[in-house]
Amino acid sequence: MEEILDTPEEFSLIKRAKSFSYAGRGLAVFVKTTHNAWVHLVIFLVAVALGLYFGITRMEWMLLVFAGGFVLTAEAFNTAIEIDINLTSPDFHPYARDTKDVAAGAVLISAITAGIIGLLIFVPYII
Repeated sequence: MEEILDTPEEFSLIKRAKSFSYAGRGLAVFVKTTHNAWVHLVIFLVAVALGLYFGITRMEWMLLVFAGGFVLTAEAFNTAIEIDINLTSPDFHPYARDTKDVAAGAVLISAITAGIIGLLIFVPYII
């Protein structure tokens, strides 16, 4: 096994293109199977519309985009963890439940963080 790890992989455009296609397939699975992703996406689009309406600053745009991406990334990881747990623990197991709950908690943390960022950006414009 050490020989495999010590051998540098030759760069290949085909392999890079395939890795992008795998990532694209993963995004498609995520969007098709995760209803909460649609909720987060709609909220993000509302925030973008508010940003356009209020003419927020460049820094505020960076924070807004980061916050939206942060929530969607957390949701994608949560979905991946749920898929894996459903495969590896089809029967109830308390550790499987805990794993899924902790991953869902991470999404909640990211959503609360994004909500706070949204409030910090938009409340001054609304007031």
